[in-house]
Amino acid sequence: QVHLVESGGGVVQAGDSLRLSCAASGRTFGSYAMAWFRQAPGKEREFVAAVGWTGGTRYNVEFVKGRFTISRDNDKNMVYLQMNSLKPEDTAVYYCAANTRGSATWDGGDYDYYGQGTQVTVSS
Repeated sequence: QVHLVESGGGVVQAGDSLRLSCAASGRTFGSYAMAWFRQAPGKEREFVAAVGWTGGTRYNVEFVKGRFTISRDNDKNMVYLQMNSLKPEDTAVYYCAANTRGSATWDGGDYDYYGQGTQVTVSS
């Protein structure tokens, strides 16, 4: 069982930055692929970014475009999402996810644990 707790969301203005954090339980955290997904009201959940156990990263190139950076600290069982140049369309609930069996994919179905989410609201 893996427990994920997100934090760091809030209300910001367009152009601002936020750093989301995800605290994970699990004695083998270092072997998990971790990811961030988001879901805006009335929309499907979408992939944001992922980081593998080796540190390799993958991003949703459709909207990240160099603005977001995912990172992990295996010593602290933490995953982060640094978000810069935020836009109103980035408004969503952001979820941390763990894939305990595979690699850092974009498919939400590959992730077997999700956190409760943290709300990010970007005003124009």
